[in-house]
Amino acid sequence: MGHVIRRATEPALDETTVTALRAALKSTADEVVQAIIDEVPPYANALSGRMGGTIRRSVRTALGHYLDLASGNATGGDAGDAAYELGRGEVRDGRSMDALLSAYRVGARVAWRCLAAGAVPAGLPAAEVARFAELTFAYIDELSAASAAGHADELAARGRAHELHLEHLARDLLAGASPDVLLASAQRAGWQPPVSLTAVLLPAAQARPAYRALDPSTLVLDDLPDATGVLLVSDADRSHLLSRLTDRTAVVGPARPWTRASASYARAVRARSLSPDIRDTEDHLPELVLSADADAFADLRARALAPLRTLPVATARRLEETLRAWLLHQGRRDEVAAALFVHPQTVRYRMSQLRELFPDLASPHRVLELTLAVGLRAG
Repeated sequence: MGHVIRRATEPALDETTVTALRAALKSTADEVVQAIIDEVPPYANALSGRMGGTIRRSVRTALGHYLDLASGNATGGDAGDAAYELGRGEVRDGRSMDALLSAYRVGARVAWRCLAAGAVPAGLPAAEVARFAELTFAYIDELSAASAAGHADELAARGRAHELHLEHLARDLLAGASPDVLLASAQRAGWQPPVSLTAVLLPAAQARPAYRALDPSTLVLDDLPDATGVLLVSDADRSHLLSRLTDRTAVVGPARPWTRASASYARAVRARSLSPDIRDTEDHLPELVLSADADAFADLRARALAPLRTLPVATARRLEETLRAWLLHQGRRDEVAAALFVHPQTVRYRMSQLRELFPDLASPHRVLELTLAVGLRAG
């Protein structure tokens, strides 16, 4: 969409005055540029060399369009579009809109002084001078408004582009992309890699609110399948992170080197699949280890506990509970009895049964297998 400068309803200047002012366009533009250099620090070096020549030509063009408007001969559309692009360019050059508005104010003052100095000797009636001033400053106001729109649009576009680059980086990290790919993605996003990343899994609706309470370098995605969101937190203080997430339904994975953030994410996903009550995966490592290969664990249990399958179900269950307590309490009979709420003699009797079923119960290898076989239920 073009940014059109409104046309004056009636010509403000006669042709004689316009001709006299056009003759002074170059010197007027030079004075405007020099005043901006002198009075607006961000432009002190920007308007020298080739850039200075370009700006001078642009100022002369804008003044020319203004004179066309003042004489009723143009719409000023080109000037509005140029001002809009100028605003966008200021973002690319790293200058704020405040600097540009200051330049407009200085330019308006100097341009008016030069134009008035040429218009009055050219015969502009005194009664028209005030109207000429009004038109001059209205023109500058509209130019500055067009530049402000360009500046804002470029900032918004750059902000969205930056956000998209960060989202792309987060997806690469979750996908386990190669270090070379991740480094290139981080550079495009202007993101400084940390030492480690910690994945936090939570409902998508909670992702952005939680993100705002964390370090600004945190990466966030809130459009994963099943309405899931994920945060990748840089160099997290774990206890502090957990406290920040107290009121949220979150699963916190382990800290991992930043190029291996996918491992932290995968563990958080698996923890959530085990139980909706898990928050800190570091508190549930035995369950996570034993559930890493469900088929292998089932096979291990079937083989290790096979002798119990020859017994009635109720008897097998009591003996398995006794075996678990005996392994966890390292054979201390009184502690086993307390854990099972039975008499120590009952423990003695059951353990004699178990030693008959498992003749190699003292073997370290057998103890390891049985501990793993009954361990998941112990959690």
